[in-house]
Amino acid sequence: MMPSPITGEAWQAVVVTLQLAGLTSALLLLIATPMAWWLSQTSSRWRSPVAALVTLPLVLPPTVLGFYLLVVLGPQGWVGQITQALGLGVLSFSFTGLLIGSIIFSLPFAVQPIQYAFEAIGQRPLEVAATLRAKPLDVFFTVALPLARPGLLTATVLSFAHTVGEFGVVLMIGGNIPGKTRTVSTQIFGHVEAMEYAQAHTLAAGMVVFSFAVLVALARLKKRTDRGPL
Repeated sequence: MMPSPITGEAWQAVVVTLQLAGLTSALLLLIATPMAWWLSQTSSRWRSPVAALVTLPLVLPPTVLGFYLLVVLGPQGWVGQITQALGLGVLSFSFTGLLIGSIIFSLPFAVQPIQYAFEAIGQRPLEVAATLRAKPLDVFFTVALPLARPGLLTATVLSFAHTVGEFGVVLMIGGNIPGKTRTVSTQIFGHVEAMEYAQAHTLAAGMVVFSFAVLVALARLKKRTDRGPL
């Protein structure tokens, strides 16, 4: 079985996938960084429940997470009722809803590498900065963030790659609308359902190459990190 040329619909799916992965990665950095910092520094009794909540997407079946997000974002859900009252319509089966689902589903892939990077810094550099009368916000931006750069890079790569490979959550929340919510994974699924194996082979092979490249990039990043600061 030989791969076939990529069709126009397939290119649309690639574009939607890249847009989704790029936005998800960017927004996750903004959301996950302060969350990871809090988890790495706090001794609050809420640390364990919050950490468990962040990790939950790793153990939940994607269809379960997708189902509850569909209910919440749908016309009868509390978020759906708010968005309808604001004149925004419902977010289910839309790119925005897909983005929300991707952020939640990929959250642990962003939070955990950044949290581990913050924890690896230790307290000594932070204490030295504090003795020099640096304010907590200055310590975070001038000491913690630069030292945690490898974790930030790892989180970005993992979030992007994980979003590209999403299927269950994508299908549950976004459906399979061409040019709007159809991604590479759902495009492959559609080809297989239609027994268009040559077209499915083309996209699937591309995903294999992409996944391999991500693993190589992460291995090289880890090697550089082990040698010292980037």
